[in-house]
Formats: sequence, C-alpha cells, structure tokens
Amino acid sequence: MNAKIDWSELFFSSTGRGRQMPFVIAGVILLIGLAFYESVVPEGLRFLLGLLVYPLLFFSGACVLSKRLHDRGRSGWWSAVILVAFVMVWPQPEGFFDFIGVAVLVWAFVDLTLMPGERGMNRYGPPVRVVEEAAT
Repeated sequence: MNAKIDWSELFFSSTGRGRQMPFVIAGVILLIGLAFYESVVPEGLRFLLGLLVYPLLFFSGACVLSKRLHDRGRSGWWSAVILVAFVMVWPQPEGFFDFIGVAVLVWAFVDLTLMPGERGMNRYGPPVRVVEEAAT
C-alpha cells in the first residue's frame, strides 16, 4: 500500500484519524522546526517572531496529536494535556513538578507511537487505510 500523505490536512486539520508513521514524521518535523527556530533566530528577534511561530507550531502540534488520538479512540482534547506537558519540560525539565510533565510525555509516546490504532470504525470515522483505499 502506497498511500500519499496530505501534509496540509495533517498539520492544519484536527478532524479524522491519523496513522502511526505520518504522526511520527510530523512530530519529528515539528520538533526539528522548533529546535531550528530557537537556535537560529537571535534572542532579540525571538520574542517578536515568536508571536507568529509559536502559535503556528502549537496549532500544528494540536492537529497532529488530535488525529492520532482519534485513531486511538480518544478525544482530541487530550492533545492539550500533552502540549502543556511539553511546554513544561521544554527544553529540559528543571523542577520537581516537571516529573509530571515527563510522565505525561512518556505515556503519550508509548500510547501514540507504539500502540496501533483502533480496528474498524470508531466515533471519529473509519480507519485511514480504508478511507485511502476507497478514494483510489
């Protein structure tokens, strides 16, 4: 099966379901984009440009997470918990309460990258494979 990924749909829409591999690729792209932005942009410009860049990255991350959560049969609102945990520990955990953020991120990593999506139809629609095969 060689289904193409609709990248704009993946990064800018929170509806539907998302498979594991596009989720992992999109997560890596977002993390590299964030690290690149923070390492290249000078400190003085980072706040000003950050008013545009950070909300865009946050929204795209929420969309990607929502699709994968939907595939696992969970509400996309769980992406808010995951993103808050990510913001708590970025770029590195420092305080005692960051342990909670790390625990949430470990749970999210295991659940969203290692576990398969629900088989068959769930309340968020049919599995992505069925949708892609029906479209061709």
